[in-house]
Amino acid sequence: MKLNLMSLGDHITDPITGQRPTAAERHRMMVEAAVVAEDAGFDGVNIGEHHCLEYIYSSPPVVLAAIAERTSTLRLGTAVTLMANLDPLRAAEDYATLDALSGGRVDIVAGRGNFFASTYTLFGQHVDESRERFDEGIELLHQLWTSPDGVEWKGQFRPPINGEKLQPPPLQQAAPIWIGGGSSPETAELAARLGLKLMLPSAFGNPAVFKPVADAFRESYLAHGHESDPEVGACWHVNVGPTSRAARARWEPRYRRYHEWMMEMLTAVNPSLPKHMKPFDYDWLLNSGPAIAGSPQEVVDRISELSELLGATTHLLYLDMGGMPQDELLDMVELLGSEVIPKLA
Repeated sequence: MKLNLMSLGDHITDPITGQRPTAAERHRMMVEAAVVAEDAGFDGVNIGEHHCLEYIYSSPPVVLAAIAERTSTLRLGTAVTLMANLDPLRAAEDYATLDALSGGRVDIVAGRGNFFASTYTLFGQHVDESRERFDEGIELLHQLWTSPDGVEWKGQFRPPINGEKLQPPPLQQAAPIWIGGGSSPETAELAARLGLKLMLPSAFGNPAVFKPVADAFRESYLAHGHESDPEVGACWHVNVGPTSRAARARWEPRYRRYHEWMMEMLTAVNPSLPKHMKPFDYDWLLNSGPAIAGSPQEVVDRISELSELLGATTHLLYLDMGGMPQDELLDMVELLGSEVIPKLA
């Protein structure tokens, strides 16, 4: 089982201390946390991508390049790369460059990001085209990465490519692409057909709703006859402390504020979302949702339970949400490394 450190870069005033880091401090905090995570035994780090929102990471390859220069073993992943919005050739160049500089450590977790309709407006696109744009972008990204002799390609949303090669050539010959999603069978089928991995989303719902999609992905993947085994990953909201009571009490105000903040933002950027979304219910989120909080052993038990439910072998842990200060984040990373990761290896 693999555990990765994940951050989406929520920029929130800490409801406990009243402090709010600068955007620059927030970026630097994740670089420092990744260095500690490597020493603690984490397998990778995954950085989110949003644009003109208070999820403030907008350029994952730049942040990951900074992390690459201070680490040697961490996989360098995204959470997610917005392939419905980005030009696939330009994205391929960015991540191929990162792959070359890092010694072949890149993981591209690609998603549509269609909840954030404002991003499509910013890029002169329409959210109703998100499926077609995403599928085309993934197809081209995959082809560019796996065609060292050049690509002949024509599509709907960008100019043709007439034999050009991806530069620099990535070190990983197989495309290190995960498809991020879990709400539609089309997402699972795309990943299965291309022989890619499936990453289930970071969401406030019951994880069990993703089981049918994960099962369908594995079945279709095997039916397509790929040589490798299908892989499924999942994302969790996590807080760990020496005792269950301490971890849950410390996290509750920050997790509550993060939930409120995210719901406010989603409603503002996508008016078509339901007006009456599920209110914050801490006990439900901990017992039936994506939240994991408690002692190291409780975290081990809960991740093991969810891994069995979904057949997930890679888990992205979102720790630094809700205005958490850096020293608390680093303490949790070290605690996970000393008392959780050895039990899940």
